[in-house]
Amino acid sequence: MARPRTTTPTEAPGLAARRIAADIIDGVLRRKIALDEQLSGKGAHRSLVTLPDRDRALTRRLIGTVLRRLGTLRHILLAFLERGFPSDAPRAETILLIGAAQILWLDVPDHAAVDLAVRLAQADRRAARYAGLVNAVLRRVAQRARELAAERHPDIPDWLRARWTQTYGAGTAAKIADMMAEEPALDVTVKSDATGWADHLHGRVLPTGTVRTQAHGAIALLPGFHEGAWWVQDAAAALPARVFGDLHGRRVADLCAAPGGKTAQLAQAGAAVTALDRSPQRLTRLRENLTRLGLTADIATADLLEWQAEPFDAVLLDAPCSSTGTIRRHPDVAWLKSDADLTVLTALQAKLLDRAADLVAPGGTLVYCVCSLEPEEGERQIEAFLAREPRMQRVPIAAPEVFGCADFIDGAGDLRTLPIHLPDPDPRWGGLDGFYAARMRRI
Repeated sequence: MARPRTTTPTEAPGLAARRIAADIIDGVLRRKIALDEQLSGKGAHRSLVTLPDRDRALTRRLIGTVLRRLGTLRHILLAFLERGFPSDAPRAETILLIGAAQILWLDVPDHAAVDLAVRLAQADRRAARYAGLVNAVLRRVAQRARELAAERHPDIPDWLRARWTQTYGAGTAAKIADMMAEEPALDVTVKSDATGWADHLHGRVLPTGTVRTQAHGAIALLPGFHEGAWWVQDAAAALPARVFGDLHGRRVADLCAAPGGKTAQLAQAGAAVTALDRSPQRLTRLRENLTRLGLTADIATADLLEWQAEPFDAVLLDAPCSSTGTIRRHPDVAWLKSDADLTVLTALQAKLLDRAADLVAPGGTLVYCVCSLEPEEGERQIEAFLAREPRMQRVPIAAPEVFGCADFIDGAGDLRTLPIHLPDPDPRWGGLDGFYAARMRRI
């Protein structure tokens, strides 16, 4: 990552937030670095922590809006660029994207968005020569902001749109893509009293029991966080752990467990949980989450393909996947993944499934899940697994097990949530991550 420049005493207010956003967006689009790596942990942008909370929140909104609306933004801007984006100054495109995103969708005065974009261009060695172009284009965008903000163009890559069209049909695929462009609400799983915590967090209780809120800013500052009353978890991600039935006193393995949302669910349900992950860094976060929540689990750092343990009563395998069902929450996924990744991931998932089957005791339950919309990682993966594994048989999931949401269950009895499920007139309150889960029993 390029070395960040520090804020000077004379720097215009808000310029640092936009420069950091530009650095991180460039990291995703040009250097293929995941957002999580740039926002937290050892690879985080060093200047991000120096920003005031308000500017840090703005930085994240700028990044999210640009990546979620990238197709529309590029289409709009290219209409004002006779020669396209400057090929000799990639930062100029990023600056235009950030400026236009503020004008069209964020609560930023047009003159501030334009002025700060020009300053960003002037401060960059290669983009400086295009400062006048940035000024002219963004002023034209501002003049037509109301009209342009209503335009919609594909905001996902062509390869994904083609896949979703083939799998779900053109109409559903278009609706999924539209939902992916919306900023999501914050979902939390509560330990108890969902209605009470919905009131505390100024949110609402979803049909699945998850509390959804529009709270923004630092998660740790929200009511109930330090008390361990809840943890962040998309409503769809909370469903697979619920289909085991009564877990009290049962030995359960949570494979590929970090960062620990499902581990917390299993422990809260009374299971004796062993949480396995190959990443020590991710398990550190899992430990911190369990400590905050007052929950316990045995934690193992190992590669599942090499790990040895006595068979368990129940096994949850949340397998590594393309994560295309989470693009609304992780908009970098659309621009980091490709068709080629699926070949590698599906091969790994098959190996992990075979190993997971060995860890299930006779009569025990295996739940496989992925946060992917791709059938190769979900439905087809399980079809192939059941065809080669005579010890396992599918146990269909019934609608009452997922709070009566029958549209979450496919024809085979597996769980399949789509981003367009749980619709709401205000898209900020509707939608789910795309998730797939299958439940099987070892004979």
